[in-house]
Amino acid sequence: MPASELDPTVVTAMSEMGLDLANVYPKPLTDDVVRASDVVITMGCGDSCPIYPGKRYEDWDLTDPAGESLETVRVIRDEIHERIKSLVGSLLAAQQKEDTNA
Repeated sequence: MPASELDPTVVTAMSEMGLDLANVYPKPLTDDVVRASDVVITMGCGDSCPIYPGKRYEDWDLTDPAGESLETVRVIRDEIHERIKSLVGSLLAAQQKEDTNA
């Protein structure tokens, strides 16, 4: 289950990128959310996450930022940012390939 609130250091680190998370709270990965998704990214969810056929799953092994220093949270944030950019690139490439073959 997710924490009841975001770690304040995470909120600070994300605000440095222009993302205001002050009114955001952690949410559980529900069946409805997974069904509506094409890609499901987990971070240490293990067997507790719902698995559905036809979905792309990625488990990103990252340090939990809870209780870490701002410097450490920045490193985690930047790693997630790079992984997201890579994921978006692969999704766009797959879509372009699909469009070309259609």
